Amino acid sequence: MKLDAKDKQILNQLNQNSRLSMRELGRLIGMSSPAVAERIKQMESFGVIKGYQLQIDYEKAGYPVSCMIEATVKNGQYELFKKRIEKQTNVEYCHRIAGQACYIMKLHFERLADIEIFINNITDLAQTVTHVIFSSVDTNQKL
Repeated sequence: MKLDAKDKQILNQLNQNSRLSMRELGRLIGMSSPAVAERIKQMESFGVIKGYQLQIDYEKAGYPVSCMIEATVKNGQYELFKKRIEKQTNVEYCHRIAGQACYIMKLHFERLADIEIFINNITDLAQTVTHVIFSSVDTNQKL
């Protein structure tokens, strides 16, 4: 599917607020609500829109400490590593990457000491480099 300028406007508006009504979305981009709904349906059917997700303010939810952890898996234990990470409830994402590390993860914790506990629980499978997050820049993804 080739996206045109209106499709990109729809995606940008939904990226800012996926709960917009078709009527409001149409008003924002200068289209009728049925036309907007049809475009969204088409982008969903082609997999351009994969879903709508909740954005959590982890600090307000009780997890004020966030970090990025690079993990280099030892001895080819990729499946064991993935299974252990999948069991964690505080991992926002874990991506397989190219470069010195094998994975990059973003995690959230209640306390700084909990990062050490997490690292200790995976050191048998991976060597880690940890980056504590102080603040973030809102990039507000746009097409």
